[in-house]
Amino acid sequence: MHRRGFIGSLAAASLSAAPLPAIDATALQHELTALSVFGRPPGGTFQSGVSRIGYSDADIAARKFITGLMDAAGAQVRVDAAGNIFAHRPGLDPSLPPVLFGSHIDSVPNGGNFDGDLGSLASLQILRLLQENRHLTRRPLTAVIWACEEATFAGASLNGSRAAAGRLLPGELNHVSGGLVKAEAIRRIGGDPSRLENALIQPGSYHAYLELHIEQGGTLARDSVPIGVVDGIVAIDRYEAIVTGLANHAGTTPMADRQDALLAAAELALAVRETVTGEAGAQVGTVGHMEVSPNAANVIPGQVRMSIELRDLSSAKLERLMEKIRSRATAIAAESKTTIQLTKMAHNASATAAPEIQRFIEAAAAKLRLNTRHLPSGAGHDAQMLATLMPMGMIFVPSARGISHSPKELTSWQDCANGANVMLQTVLQLAR
Repeated sequence: MHRRGFIGSLAAASLSAAPLPAIDATALQHELTALSVFGRPPGGTFQSGVSRIGYSDADIAARKFITGLMDAAGAQVRVDAAGNIFAHRPGLDPSLPPVLFGSHIDSVPNGGNFDGDLGSLASLQILRLLQENRHLTRRPLTAVIWACEEATFAGASLNGSRAAAGRLLPGELNHVSGGLVKAEAIRRIGGDPSRLENALIQPGSYHAYLELHIEQGGTLARDSVPIGVVDGIVAIDRYEAIVTGLANHAGTTPMADRQDALLAAAELALAVRETVTGEAGAQVGTVGHMEVSPNAANVIPGQVRMSIELRDLSSAKLERLMEKIRSRATAIAAESKTTIQLTKMAHNASATAAPEIQRFIEAAAAKLRLNTRHLPSGAGHDAQMLATLMPMGMIFVPSARGISHSPKELTSWQDCANGANVMLQTVLQLAR
């Protein structure tokens, strides 16, 4: 028998042995609670949420906790040049590309304890379960914790996975946030910004990528569906709008003579909402940041800087919506005697999930007698960077009341375990 055939028979024997026990909800709860300590507000509890900002002291302490769990699971641990943490478990056939799966553990300021954390710790639970049951897969397995997924460093998100995909911007290592240069921030977590080329994942290095995540929306919880099969991750276009009027005395300038930048900006914000809701679809638009100058009670606002963010699976739709917003901005500027400058600041392309991985997720959920629903991801995830390198799939579990990026973020422990076990079964299928 040829070596590959022999190894294949060994893999089949291993996979057909006694079934693995399920990932336990209590064990997952214990580890998520233990992780929540890092970045918890003083005197707070699990329900108080967490501020575990990427590259911060809390992040560094949490990463040490995570690598301890990886070691305990018998994995081979390494940190790449971008600060991403990898935990590798050999397979029966080392010549095969590994299955990659994981998430992130950093948070937004005053965030919750499920966003990123669930997928990360479920991945480590999979390694632990396989280790304890001496269960070998044909393909090697690699769990990953991506560095600084949230947009907490100079507004840039997906920092570790973008480095792995070769998508960092020119000069990005010199960006400064909170007085810290990005290159130094990467060093703080054990990376090496002078050798970022070593963090690049070459096409073919991995078989596929899988990520478990809370939905961060209310669809699954509203309809009592335990498992979401993600069709894709939306494209995101971010713009800066600078509305310039004339700062003038609030008491002596007649209403008809004013060039009020804030009123024009408010009309532009309404125009974004009206444009986005003016046609059918799942597209969303948000004005989430606004800076008013001079920002004084007795001065007519002279300038406003504001963000406009559009999201949809179709990049073409986002371009079409933005053209309508530009047209409205021109009319608003003329009516308000202001100028409005719109500049595109960022574009994250949409990422489509691989149909084969979707079928594996559906089969895993059916095996566990869990209903599924297909849906898009309205939030960005590291998976969209990995989709540029390999087949990608995502599993969603319900978010209570659709709340995320908040201490009130909540997913039941049973839903957490359901997602972890669907992930386990999907990984096993991918690793055959």
